[in-house]
Amino acid sequence: MNRNIRRYLATVCVVTASGLSFAGGSNYGVVPGTRDLAGRVSEWSVPTPAFARDPAVGADGNIYITEKRADKIARFDPRTTTFTEWDVPPGTRPHGLVVDRAGIVWYSGNGNGTIGELDPRTGTTVHHPLPSGGDPHTLVFDAQGNLWFSVYAGNRIGRLDHQTRKVTEYRVTGGPYGIAIDHDGKVWYCAMDGDKVGRLDPQTGNVVELGTGRASAPRRMAIAPDGLLWVTLGGNGKLLKIDPKTRRVLMELALPAGPGGGPYAVTADGAGRIWVNEIESDSVVLVDPKTQGMQVFNLPTKNEGIRKMVVDGQGRLWYMGSHSGRLGMIQ
Repeated sequence: MNRNIRRYLATVCVVTASGLSFAGGSNYGVVPGTRDLAGRVSEWSVPTPAFARDPAVGADGNIYITEKRADKIARFDPRTTTFTEWDVPPGTRPHGLVVDRAGIVWYSGNGNGTIGELDPRTGTTVHHPLPSGGDPHTLVFDAQGNLWFSVYAGNRIGRLDHQTRKVTEYRVTGGPYGIAIDHDGKVWYCAMDGDKVGRLDPQTGNVVELGTGRASAPRRMAIAPDGLLWVTLGGNGKLLKIDPKTRRVLMELALPAGPGGGPYAVTADGAGRIWVNEIESDSVVLVDPKTQGMQVFNLPTKNEGIRKMVVDGQGRLWYMGSHSGRLGMIQ
């Protein structure tokens, strides 16, 4: 093979891996875009509003969600504004999900201690039991396509090898909830019950921790394109910016709804702007890290109950109202 072609292919592989490392603001499989926002909000009722949650973008541009209490996975086609549903085994109670580049939907079996995979082309599912069982929660990809996940009540971080499907578990403390992979491949997680964030080194299994303040209750986190880590503090209404390399807090922002606003989901767009919702005020906030300016979008439906948000390749923000049963988009 020509040397220049080999060099080109190697560059493509590096760019692809780098893109995946901050995909969706929290390693969700699709590199986020950016756009000039008109502030238009659209919502669609999901077919089975049984605590639907945790949207993810597929490489095909479709939006996938879990319908936890109905044991279903749903797909929304933004072009036709139609939904398709698939059943997963009873008792799975799918919680989080992500979609890989081949279109396979990976989801956490919060009710049966498994990681599941759904092939939307055939509707078939395969479940991978966790060695210690438990309640797998949030999932993210690393740059090699391996799946990392938190086990909240079980106090573990897990890794499913994309090639072998082998599951490896790491013991942590504090109720791991949100999770992200930094640009060096380290695994970060929110220890919500311990008022701290943790960093797991996959090479050694070592864990280091950083306190986030008494009653701060860190909930979810996102890696921005510049490699910095953003964390919602559901207990005090703030947003943290952390440098993963130095493990230092660089900024602490009080959000508009105040200490009782309940910041929950967080994600980043392609320009590094940070999206965060305040679950108690039915609002979504867009933060400009350069100026610390904030733009508030008040949502049309009350008691939305947003627990996860993601930015698609066009820069549109998608959210799922677990209480309202409505999938929403801001553009």
